[in-house]
Amino acid sequence: MLLGSGELGKEFVIALKRLGQYVIAVDSYNDAPAQQVADEREVINMLDGNALDAIVAKHKPDIIVPEIEAIRTERFYDYEKQGIQVVPSAKAANFTMNRKAIRDLAAKELGLKTADYRYATTLEELQATVKEVGIPCVVKPLMSSSGKGQSTIKTEDEIEKAWNYSQSGKRGDIAEVIVEAFVKFNSEITLLTVTQKNGATLCCPPIGHRQERGDYMESWQPCVMSKSHHEEAMVIATRVTQALTGAGIWGVEFFLADDGVYFSELSPRPHDTGMVTLAGTQNLSEFELHARTILGLPIPEIELLKAGASAVILADKEGKNPTYTGVEDALLEPRTDIRIFGKPTTRPYRRMAVALAYDSIGCDINVLRAKAMANAKKVKVVTE
Repeated sequence: MLLGSGELGKEFVIALKRLGQYVIAVDSYNDAPAQQVADEREVINMLDGNALDAIVAKHKPDIIVPEIEAIRTERFYDYEKQGIQVVPSAKAANFTMNRKAIRDLAAKELGLKTADYRYATTLEELQATVKEVGIPCVVKPLMSSSGKGQSTIKTEDEIEKAWNYSQSGKRGDIAEVIVEAFVKFNSEITLLTVTQKNGATLCCPPIGHRQERGDYMESWQPCVMSKSHHEEAMVIATRVTQALTGAGIWGVEFFLADDGVYFSELSPRPHDTGMVTLAGTQNLSEFELHARTILGLPIPEIELLKAGASAVILADKEGKNPTYTGVEDALLEPRTDIRIFGKPTTRPYRRMAVALAYDSIGCDINVLRAKAMANAKKVKVVTE
C-alpha cells in the first residue's frame, strides 16, 4: 500500500510491478500519477487517522510505503504491531515527517553539524527568534513538502510575510516552524542512501541540485566534491539512517561549506533530485533500489554508468486536463528523454514533467545541465 501517489510514487509502482507486486495507491485526490499504474486505488484524507485505519483493515497490506509527509504517521506503530512492514520503519516515518524530530535527532542526539536553529509557534515568537538567529535566515513549517511554506528572511519587514506563508504552505495542523541560520555554503548535494535488510548500507554517487522557492529545479549526477567531503557525508548518512532504523532508500541532503559538511534534511523515500537516475546514470534507478530494498532483494552494488542531468517542467497557471507542446522538438536532441507525470490538474509552479539528458562519465556536466534545462523550456503545459 502506497500512501501518497505522486510522480515519485508512479515510478516506484512501475518498479514494483516489474517485480511482480500488487499495489494499492492512496492519495487525497483521484487519478493521481501512481494510481494510474497501480492495481487498486483509494482516495482519502491521510491526516484522518480513522480513514487510514479503515483502508489498512480493508486491504490488509503486507507492506506500507509512505510517499508524502501529510499522514497520521503515529498510526504506523500500531500497524507494525499487527505484523505489517512499514517503510523504512514506523520510527523513521514519524521522525522524518516532522523537521523538529529529525533535526533534534541529528544535532542533539548524534551531534552532527547543522545550521544553528530555533523553533517558533506564533508570529511574535518568530520575530524574537529571528533576532536570535540573525538575518538572513530560513523559515520552514515543521511539516511540508516540495518547498511549500518555506522562505528566506532578508529584512525585518519580511518576517510577517514569512510567517503567513509558512501557515498557508504547511502540511497538517502543526503551526510550529523551524528557523535556521543561513549557512554560507558552496553547493548542495543529495546522497541517496540504501539501507538493506540483509546487506551493507550503500550510497549512490552524489547528486548536485539547485532549488528555487525551496523547490527542486534541476539535479545532476555525479556531483564533483572533494574526497574528504564525500567520505564525511557518507559517514553522516550511514549514522543517521541507522539511528532511524529500517530498510529502504533515503534522500539525505547536505550543504557543502568551506568548514565542512552540514546535515540539512532527510527523506525516507525516493527523493525529487534522484529523478536524474531515470536518465540511466546508475545500474539501478532510485525507484528500483527502493523496490528491491523493501522486498529484501539483494543489491550487490550501485554502479555509476553515465553522467546525467534533469530539469523540471512547470505549469504556470491553474487548469485541468493538461496537454503538452514541444515534446517532439525536445526529443530531437540526442541522448535526451522526457517524463510526463500525468497529473490531472495544474497550478502555478506545479511540477508536471521532467527533462532528462545523459552523456559519458567525464563529460562537461555544466553543458549537460544546460542541455536538460534548454529541453525543459521547449515543453509547454497547455490547459483548458
